[in-house]
Amino acid sequence: MDETTVKPVLSEAEADAAYDKFVMDNLKRNYAGHYVHGMLGMTGFRLVNTPTFVPAYLHSISGSDFWVGIGTSLQQLGGIVSPIIGAQQIEHRKKILPVSVTLGLLMRAQILGLAISGWFLGGWPALAFALLFLFLLGFFQGPQRVAFQLLLAKVIPIRLRGRLQAWRNLTGGIIAALLSYFAGSWLVANHVWGNGYATTFFLAFVLTSLGLSALQILMREPEPPSVRARKSLRDRMKDFPALIREDKGFAWFMVARSLAMGSRIGQPFFFLYAAYKLGISAEANPAEFGTTLAVLSLAYMGADTVTNLVWGYLSDRQGFRSTFVISLAINIVGVGALMMSHSVATFAISFFLIGTAQSGYMMSTSNIVLEYGHRHDVPMRMALSNTAEGAMGSLAPLLGAGLVVWLGYEASFYATIVTMIAALLVLVWKVDEPRRRRLMREGPDVK
Repeated sequence: MDETTVKPVLSEAEADAAYDKFVMDNLKRNYAGHYVHGMLGMTGFRLVNTPTFVPAYLHSISGSDFWVGIGTSLQQLGGIVSPIIGAQQIEHRKKILPVSVTLGLLMRAQILGLAISGWFLGGWPALAFALLFLFLLGFFQGPQRVAFQLLLAKVIPIRLRGRLQAWRNLTGGIIAALLSYFAGSWLVANHVWGNGYATTFFLAFVLTSLGLSALQILMREPEPPSVRARKSLRDRMKDFPALIREDKGFAWFMVARSLAMGSRIGQPFFFLYAAYKLGISAEANPAEFGTTLAVLSLAYMGADTVTNLVWGYLSDRQGFRSTFVISLAINIVGVGALMMSHSVATFAISFFLIGTAQSGYMMSTSNIVLEYGHRHDVPMRMALSNTAEGAMGSLAPLLGAGLVVWLGYEASFYATIVTMIAALLVLVWKVDEPRRRRLMREGPDVK
């Protein structure tokens, strides 16, 4: 007689235990996958997202500060709605790695597009395609951030997330800092392959693609004991008020994060301001311009290299709220220092402070949201938070561009400082540390 094996139905506690066992059994492999992916992926994306290469490229093909602000705004605009759509598409899935890889590929395709259009086009056609690719980069970055942070949360216990990201950012930061100096002082200064900026973007595409491949090969994704039932986007949006109301800490965190994005008012113009104060331009002083671009990019990315371990271990010990508070304070000091700078050395110090702050901000805001509420709602909470951030991030560069054209660079920097002070006040007075809640509820061994 044939025997049929019947899979036993596990209780909720047994299912949770089996899930935790899978996570621990595959921890080393998944840790390695996320480490390599983050190291190479973030190295490439840093070359694109620093306030140096893309602003300088847009200025070189348009000759206008206004279009620099438009390009930065369009990248953020693309990420306003897409995180919510992405979260709705993945929150009901037990395995999200395939979707995450697809989103990652689409995001990287935009960087390749920047490179190809830079090589083969010039003037207004190059500007038009650059703006299109920046918009699409932001559009796919929105859901990609949700998907990859959820993947991280599924396979890396909370007590290890800070140090994982610290070590991957440390090694990635070393590579990015060296590459940024090389890109500015050689690729851009010598117009390598006809357009040094395009060649830099192609280098970013190669690095990010290698990182994505490593994650796909190494990662073993568990199936959670339960997932949220699938809902249409319209029905899911009806849940948004409840998601915000049920946790005041999360609601105020969204406010603080949105205000902190006021840093984007002045950020696209940091390097252009430095070049203006130093009296250099890509046309009149190409070698000096390229070297200055290299030095300030190195200072910005080097900050990631030397501070990430501090941010990571501080976050694991004290929670991600403390990292957010300190990074905002440092950012305010950095922008103030930028406004008082008159030499390459002093500008490098200010870029180092701003890079340090950005490193802490990214680590804290991308992780603290994982600690609010039930795990079923994590993707949508991340999406709501990213959408609020993206909305402010798209408006801020437009405001900055208007202020620069109307009143000059300093006006945009003052506005940047004001919004970050407001964010800091909200964070200190209204946002609690969700880690303490979980420790009180679940004990010191919380994962």
